[in-house]
Amino acid sequence: MVAGILVERPALVRSTVLSRAAAGVLVRFLQALPLAAVEALARGVAALAYGLGIRRRVTLDNLAHAFPERAAGERRVIARAAYANMSRAVVDALRTLGASREQLLAEVEVDDFGPVERALAGGRGLLVATAHLGSWELFGAAMAQRVRLNAVVRPLRGGLNARLVEARERAGLSLIPARGALATMVAALRRNEVVAMLVDQAIGGKHSLFVPFFGRPAATTPALSMAAIRTGAPTLVVIALREGGRLRFRVEGPFEISDTGDRQRDLWSHTARITAALERVIREAPEQWLWLHRRWKLQPPPAGQAPGAVGWTTSTSDQGSAGASRRPTP
Repeated sequence: MVAGILVERPALVRSTVLSRAAAGVLVRFLQALPLAAVEALARGVAALAYGLGIRRRVTLDNLAHAFPERAAGERRVIARAAYANMSRAVVDALRTLGASREQLLAEVEVDDFGPVERALAGGRGLLVATAHLGSWELFGAAMAQRVRLNAVVRPLRGGLNARLVEARERAGLSLIPARGALATMVAALRRNEVVAMLVDQAIGGKHSLFVPFFGRPAATTPALSMAAIRTGAPTLVVIALREGGRLRFRVEGPFEISDTGDRQRDLWSHTARITAALERVIREAPEQWLWLHRRWKLQPPPAGQAPGAVGWTTSTSDQGSAGASRRPTP
């Protein structure tokens, strides 16, 4: 116990005894409710959060930059739906805590698992890039019933998050703390396992790569692409999207990493292609992405001031919107 905080595994989660107990009561309450009532509760919590203005300005600003051609009223509809999706994603993870393998498999429809199986048949493991899109928690839980799944996670705080970590582990995920994750990722890939990583969060530090995302440079982790370079493992983008009241696996790729001899250029290109694939899916279902996140809060350094001996220049995204991206110059 440190300053009232129960230090369980600091690299994964910290919470107080009281907050964990309260979250446990919530889990039992959700599991006792019929699904229709759980869905209604999630919508109510989302509406309250939006009404109170929690991250509302960030959400609407993000949407205004991403979809300037859409009317403000339409963007507000997307924003409210994004709050509802986030609430549902969390509630779904809690209500399925401790669920059986059969129950978790039934949560997400899989039309074709072939791309994953073919990638693993190469014997180099598989990297999965995913995002806070659709139901990211149930995506991991369901996929862990089919393959040996390792997930790179950032440290969390609070009783509710402690229960989410518990749900992940009870579903069979092996959790890799984000700090210093590369060695563990590489080891898992060399065992021909799957390593999944959320790559849609703003990541600072000298190694972050600024790649185009909705027409603006977004600071992105290079860890997944670095693991691809180290191992030669293929990369798939995999998401569990809500379609017609059901969750369905969506797979994009594979994305092989180039070997041009310019490591920095290869890292940037691989990370940019993965991010572009995620953007395409988000544009199809914008109401299912986490617009509440301050994805563009970090700015790229001025040209020529990035770390290392490689120069950087300004680029334009696929959508034609200008933005300075930290990318290697020829």
